[in-house]
Amino acid sequence: MGGEAGFHFQSILSADPCKVDLTFDLNAILYAVVGVKCDILGLDYSRDYQLYTHLIGEWVYPLGGTGTIIVDAEPNSISAPWSLTGPCSYNTSGTGDQTLADLDPGSYSIAWGTVSGWTAPPNSMQNLAANNSVTFSGTYVNAVPVLTTADVTAITQTTAQSGGTITSDGGAAVTVRGVCWSTGPSPTIADSKTTDGTGTGSFTSSLTGLTAGTPYYVRAYATNSAGTGYGSSEPFTTAASNTVTDIDGNVYQTVTIGTQVWMAENLKVTHYRNGDPIPNVTDGGTWSDLATGAYCNYNNDVGYVATYGRLYNWYAVSDIRNLAPAGWHVPTDAEWKELEMYLGMSQAQADAGGWRGTDEGGKLREAGTTHWNPPNTGATNESGFFALPGGYRHLGTFLDMGDAAFIWSSTEYNSFNAWYRHLLYDNSQVNRSANYKLLGFSVRCVRD
Repeated sequence: MGGEAGFHFQSILSADPCKVDLTFDLNAILYAVVGVKCDILGLDYSRDYQLYTHLIGEWVYPLGGTGTIIVDAEPNSISAPWSLTGPCSYNTSGTGDQTLADLDPGSYSIAWGTVSGWTAPPNSMQNLAANNSVTFSGTYVNAVPVLTTADVTAITQTTAQSGGTITSDGGAAVTVRGVCWSTGPSPTIADSKTTDGTGTGSFTSSLTGLTAGTPYYVRAYATNSAGTGYGSSEPFTTAASNTVTDIDGNVYQTVTIGTQVWMAENLKVTHYRNGDPIPNVTDGGTWSDLATGAYCNYNNDVGYVATYGRLYNWYAVSDIRNLAPAGWHVPTDAEWKELEMYLGMSQAQADAGGWRGTDEGGKLREAGTTHWNPPNTGATNESGFFALPGGYRHLGTFLDMGDAAFIWSSTEYNSFNAWYRHLLYDNSQVNRSANYKLLGFSVRCVRD
């Protein structure tokens, strides 16, 4: 640093380039070789002074001109937040595209802020020269969806229920969602999985095909154009094997509800307990004339049997040769009422006809829309009963697959009709009615 001839002064540059310590003993005009010029200072020559550039607006200004910084944030529609820092404690912030003029030369750094559903670009630093400009460009990209995994409930030997809640779609539409599971701690969509709709919000999923007494892990997943996001991994263990086998060798999962033990699947048997075959009647005219036991497959298609079981007329239900496996029977109307009251109905509600109760039907129905048509109102399956919408047969017509479950009781109403239970995809109650014995309904059995 220099001054007028004959005057004594000295300069000490600190580590901060925006601060200069000056010590001098006489009025002087001072020129800073580091790029700042001091005004004429009328100072008492008998005293020392220490001056700092935090008073820069009063007496220091940059030599050689200023510069311009352009902030270019993409896409424009999200108004991305950012903050910019620079020399001499410069600090500002904004959103979206902006042009900042009259800036001191030096090093500037930009930090890109958080936008929900988007991945921010990396922060960066650039040097700004006098009479020049620099551009900070940042492009946000879609993120994978953000979601949580629901608790695992209604666990049986081979089935369970979970789901998830998608709180952010990541900036792009969720095209598929569900849960995935495996015996390892981090299941992915390459493992077993369900498909349960699209979009954000909560969903329920049914896990099937599990092995009894086995530890599993389940995670909710959601996929958009950026990839697949996962919820937390939730551990659970299927119930130990507790099954019943019919005379044909079909194995059924069971569930304890209150003091009763029920099949958790629809009956598939084609022989009475004594080994006599149950006739498979496919012709509608023949079916409508029957007064003896018979079964059929929905739409006469064996492909439905594994999931939905078979349909039986009431004459097969009441046959003395017994439809149910040994130690089991088709439930009476009173046993259906016992189940319904355990799930929340009053005695008066259980004794009534038509749609009764509040949410007992939802507690019986398998949750989700894998088998039931939307909206599957109120379905939680918290009982573990796993009622499925197997439809029914009326003469030669098959109806309501996906919409409704019709399940016989063994109790006769009159010479033409018998009591049954009806569950519907858009109703959380249970319907108790009597209908023609010649109709083809599903059958569940209860242990003796």
